[in-house]
Amino acid sequence: MFICVNAYYLTKSIYFLNSLPLLLLLVLTAVFAMDKLLLMIVFFTPLSLTLSDLFNIRSGTDLSMPTEPFLFGILLLFVFKLLTGYRIDSKVMKHPITICILINLGWILITTMTSSIPIVSFKFLISRLWFVVPAYFISTQVFKNKKNIKRFIWLYIIPLTCVIFYTIYQHSKFNFAEHPANWVVKPFYNDHTSYGAMLAMLIPSLIGFLFIKSYSSPVKIVAGLFLFIYVVAIILSYTRAAWVSLAVALIMMVLLLLKVKFKVILVAVFAFLGVFFIFQDEIMMKLEKNNQDSSDNLTEHVESISNISTDASNKERLNRWNCAFRMFRNKPIVGYGPGTYSFKYGSFQYVKDRTIISTDHGDGGNAHSEYIGPLAEGGLFGFLSILAIVLLVMTTGMRLYYTLEDKELKTLTCVILLGLITYFVHGCMNNFLDTDKASIPFWGFIAMLTAIDVYHNKTKESLLEPATE
Repeated sequence: MFICVNAYYLTKSIYFLNSLPLLLLLVLTAVFAMDKLLLMIVFFTPLSLTLSDLFNIRSGTDLSMPTEPFLFGILLLFVFKLLTGYRIDSKVMKHPITICILINLGWILITTMTSSIPIVSFKFLISRLWFVVPAYFISTQVFKNKKNIKRFIWLYIIPLTCVIFYTIYQHSKFNFAEHPANWVVKPFYNDHTSYGAMLAMLIPSLIGFLFIKSYSSPVKIVAGLFLFIYVVAIILSYTRAAWVSLAVALIMMVLLLLKVKFKVILVAVFAFLGVFFIFQDEIMMKLEKNNQDSSDNLTEHVESISNISTDASNKERLNRWNCAFRMFRNKPIVGYGPGTYSFKYGSFQYVKDRTIISTDHGDGGNAHSEYIGPLAEGGLFGFLSILAIVLLVMTTGMRLYYTLEDKELKTLTCVILLGLITYFVHGCMNNFLDTDKASIPFWGFIAMLTAIDVYHNKTKESLLEPATE
């Protein structure tokens, strides 16, 4: 019947029925093999294109194709399963990281109802759900199979390598100059900063794969080759924030090897922040003396990281942060609503803070911070809920690394934690969790730590067993 009907429509040059078998296959995969569909989405994430890139149109909801429609479909299926009695493992739901994520989602829901632009906040809430539900809640169940942790990482690394080759080829047309690096990553990534953030996040995993004993020599050679490609790519990306995040990850790796406790690191961080605020005037005066702008010369480009006097990118970032703090002071409890910063910050700009790239129209990016943005959009509790997730991920990752006996899991835990740390640091200067490119690996990596702690931590299980005589 289908063949006859489709043949008739083909004679009329109507082709939409050709997609029906594929659609049915995807629905069956979602119902009976959710893990395979999720891993397929991971593979397509680095290669996804937005509607505006595909059809050269601008809409209020610029979806990434094909990933976000799939993610939304998984969200709907998940809700349907919940209504019919399905439940995520209680051990996962009771985990401290899960509780913090639920609190954060709950606060986003509350501030959506109090939002200054409810429709924008509602879109933000739905998009956050279709990232967090598949990439965290469902992924924790997928990662019951330890092999899926490595599969997830490889399925992001391989297509991103294809993007690297495309980007380097495009960049070579401009002799690898610094300025074109910002846009040669299009249409796969919005700019070089999001591209660099993902490169930095995956480099620790590629290093870790070199030390996994279950991998054969050919696999390790392939991992080493990918690592070389990624290092070249991150240098050519000219992404200063990514370089800084890798430097912090390296320091963290040394601290892990020395088995430094998390509370010691936390005290050191607060001490550093305390010194900064005490001597902030002197530090700012010193930074303002740096006039080195971004450059093709790598040494000069590194020096430009601290230039807040003439570098337009750095100055605009400070402008956005100042606007966010003023918005927070104006609405410290519930903020202006999730996703509203871009539409509201314009009136909070001071003339003295504006730069040559400043805009009032909400088309120049967000607050450039995963922490300061929620402060303006969700008030103090919005900021604290994000900070709590970061701190719990850190404590969980470090505890697992120090206590796991399985060396492969120990290595995986280390590289997952270091990958997340690169994004935590990068999140101080940029924010990409409203995109599939960053959200899938970010929430997926957190799900890996939760799954390792719940399902693969034999040390934890032995501690819970009753003592025997």
